[in-house]
Amino acid sequence: MPKIVDHDERRLELVDATWRIIARLGIEGATMREIALEAGFANGALKPYFPTKDTLLTFAFRHVFNRTNERIREVTAGKGGIAALRAFCVEVLPLDSERVNEARIVVPFWQKAITDPEKAAIHRESMDQWHGTIQGYLTEARRQGDVTAAVDDSAASGHLLNMLLGAQIAAALAPGIETDLGLDEQLEAFLTLLQAGS
Repeated sequence: MPKIVDHDERRLELVDATWRIIARLGIEGATMREIALEAGFANGALKPYFPTKDTLLTFAFRHVFNRTNERIREVTAGKGGIAALRAFCVEVLPLDSERVNEARIVVPFWQKAITDPEKAAIHRESMDQWHGTIQGYLTEARRQGDVTAAVDDSAASGHLLNMLLGAQIAAALAPGIETDLGLDEQLEAFLTLLQAGS
């Protein structure tokens, strides 16, 4: 009887292998051959799942985004306002080796999105979703009296989102995953400014 293959599980195995290769060798070293070797597949076995490295990178970006959103849902359950906003940001910030490796997938995807309209559209859609979520938490916090700074919630949301994305770049470029970039402190400083009034 032929072995039943779980194709979704195989795709995730390949994404995990891609993270490990990018973390060790960078995006240029993440050849389909290296990824197949890392995942324990024959080189040609990747083609049915990902015909090109670009398709693998797009899948990996979507997977990282969805995985981050799952963590966000868990940590924000039952929270609102500033507490939910802080929890959201902490899940996006690359504060441990797993999230640094996620950043190392996201940054090469962004590089490709500069010249690839499909990837650019995926990025915009993802960031629009996060911007809307952040703005919702800020608006709720303002209604609760926790945000008093005289700044438009949409502008503050954009500022915070840019800070989170910049943190991903800084972490991806840091020499080691244990490097302390002071991201916790930067987040708290920003939240304090929002609560400090005009």
